[in-house]
Amino acid sequence: MKRNIRTIVVDDHPVVARATKHILEQVEGVDVVGIAANGQAGIELVEEHQPDLLFLDYHLPDQYGSQVAEKAKRRSPNTHIVIFTGIDLADMYNHLIEIGVSGIISKESGETTIQNLVRCILDNHTMIPIPIYRQMRITSRQKSADTEFIDLSPDEIQIMTLLVKGVTHEQIADQIHVSKRSVDNYLKKIYDKLDVTSRIQAIEKFVRSPMYVDLQEEI
Repeated sequence: MKRNIRTIVVDDHPVVARATKHILEQVEGVDVVGIAANGQAGIELVEEHQPDLLFLDYHLPDQYGSQVAEKAKRRSPNTHIVIFTGIDLADMYNHLIEIGVSGIISKESGETTIQNLVRCILDNHTMIPIPIYRQMRITSRQKSADTEFIDLSPDEIQIMTLLVKGVTHEQIADQIHVSKRSVDNYLKKIYDKLDVTSRIQAIEKFVRSPMYVDLQEEI
C-alpha cells in the first residue's frame, strides 16, 4: 500500500491556498498536511512534517519564495519544491534550479496542468512551458553570482536592503532623506553594478551576495 504524499502549501492568499489544496488533493495519494500564510510559518511546517512536496508562492509577506526554498531544502533535502507564481520568473530559472526547486508553474495554469506537473515530479521528472524550453540555455556550471565581487556603496546597500523588504521608492526617499528622483538614479547605478535590468533580478542577486545582512540567517 502506497503511503500518502505529504504536501504543504505556502500562500498568503487564503482563497488561493484553499483552491491549491483542493487541486492537489485530486491527485491520487496527495495529502495536504498544512497550509502557511508566510515564509517563516512554511519553514516551521517543513521542519515538523518533512513533506514530500512543497507548493510555494514566490511573493510572500516576509520573504521571497527563493529564500524560503533554500531554507526548506536545508531542513528537508528530499522535499520536492514547486514555485507557484503569478509573475514571470523565466530569468530566474537557473538560480531556482541551483537551489533545488523541482518545478515552476504559473498560477494561471489550469487544474490539469498543475496536477500533471505534480505527477511528473513524483515520478522524478518535471515540466516546463514549451516557449521557455526553446529559449533555455542551462549550463552545467553557470558562474555563481555569490562569487562575483560587486562593489556597492553603503548608501546603495541600504537602498537594496530596504527594497528587499518591500519598501517603495517614495518610502526609501523619506528614510534616507533624498528625493524620489535621487532614489531612481541610485537604482540605475545599482542595476548597472549588478548587471541586471529589473527590480526582481537586482533583489535576487543582492540577497545571494555577502553584502546582504538580514535576520534570515537566524531563522
